Amino acid sequence: MKIYDLNTAREKIQAYCAYQERCHMEVSMKLKSWGLIQEVIDLLIVELIQFNFLNEERYARSFARGKFRIKKWGKLKIRMALKKREVNFKCIDFAMLEIDEKTYLNTLKELLQKKNDILKETNLYKRKMKLINYLVNRGYEYDLISDCLVELKLF
Repeated sequence: MKIYDLNTAREKIQAYCAYQERCHMEVSMKLKSWGLIQEVIDLLIVELIQFNFLNEERYARSFARGKFRIKKWGKLKIRMALKKREVNFKCIDFAMLEIDEKTYLNTLKELLQKKNDILKETNLYKRKMKLINYLVNRGYEYDLISDCLVELKLF
């Protein structure tokens, strides 16, 4: 779909940003997909920021809260996903503050216990490695995983 009119592009991109939080990269890619030139894209992004349709810190905080609460991602995976979306490092740091440490540890323990309950591996070493790999892939820190394994007396 090509859009040639600036006012039409402005209305459509405002609706796009009002629907849910977006990062600058998503908005820029959407505008490029409409066939707009870079100068117009930059102008529209500046307008979106001025009128608070686009706020990278708000996006990062919302993203971190959602991925942790709903998908139970760890901080490392959330941080990596935000970097992939070219979010500013300061915004990423603010986003990490959205995750409560106590809740984070409780979620880690809960995931660890659930995974341990469904594993059928009898070899203790392989079982431990499967648990660690599972949680590392979810974005949790290795040292926290090790501490939780000891605390839950799984090994």
